[in-house]
Amino acid sequence: MSGGHTHRLYRHGHSPVHVLPPHTKLTAVLAFVLIVVATPREAVWAFGAYAVLLALVAYTARVPAGFVLGRLLIEVPFVAFAVLMPFVAEGERVDVLGLSLSVNGLWGAWNVLAKGTLGVAASVLLAATTELRELLLGLQRLKLPPLLVQIASFMIRYGDVIADEMRRMRIARESRGFEARGVRHWGVLAKSAGALFIRSYERGERVHLAMLSRGYSGAMPVPDEVAADRSQWWYALSLPAAALVVCVLGRVL
Repeated sequence: MSGGHTHRLYRHGHSPVHVLPPHTKLTAVLAFVLIVVATPREAVWAFGAYAVLLALVAYTARVPAGFVLGRLLIEVPFVAFAVLMPFVAEGERVDVLGLSLSVNGLWGAWNVLAKGTLGVAASVLLAATTELRELLLGLQRLKLPPLLVQIASFMIRYGDVIADEMRRMRIARESRGFEARGVRHWGVLAKSAGALFIRSYERGERVHLAMLSRGYSGAMPVPDEVAADRSQWWYALSLPAAALVVCVLGRVL
C-alpha cells in the first residue's frame, strides 16, 4: 500500500477537506449516511438541508458541481427502480397527470431517490478528496480486519493490470481480423476469458511467491502512521453533527 495510486474519482487539491486524515472522513461519511437513512421520509425539508450541507462541503473542498453531478449517474438503476414503484405498489391511489399512482409507492420512490442520491453524493465527495491509498490506510486505522484491507488493496492494484491485459487481448484479436458480431463468435470470447483467468491466476501466484521471498507474513507494512488531532476530528464530524440536528428536528416537527 505504500505506492501511490490515483483513481478517476479523485480530484487533486489542497483544500481543508483534502488534508483531513482519511479515517476521520470515512467516519464522518458513514455517520452522515446513517443519519440520512434514519430521517423520516415525510420530512422533505430535512433532505433539502442535507443537500445544502453537502454543497457546503463541496464548496469547501473546491469540487465543482458538474464533477459531482456527472458521477451521480451511477445511481441510474436505482432511479429506474424508484420510478416503477408508484405503478406497482399497492394501497391508496391518487391521479397524477391522468395516471393512477400509489401513494405508498410515491413515498417509497421519494425515499429511495432522496436517501440514495445523498448517500452517493457523500461517497463521491469522499472519493474526490481522498486518494485510494489514503482510504486503505484510513480503513486500517479504523481497525477493519487486515485481511479485508489487503484484499481491497490487491483489487485496486491489479484491477488496472487485468484491464490492460484484456485490452491487449482485444487488440491481438482485432489485428487478426476478428470482430464479434454474433452468437457464433461467443466461443472465441469464452476462450479469451478462460485464458485471461489462467493468466491472472498465474500472475497472482508469482506475486505471492515474490511477497513471501521478501518476508511477507500475513500483514502489509505501514510506512507512515496516519493520526488525527482533536481539532481535525471536530472539523470532520461537523457534517454529521449538523445532519443529526436536522434529523432530530425532522422527527420532532
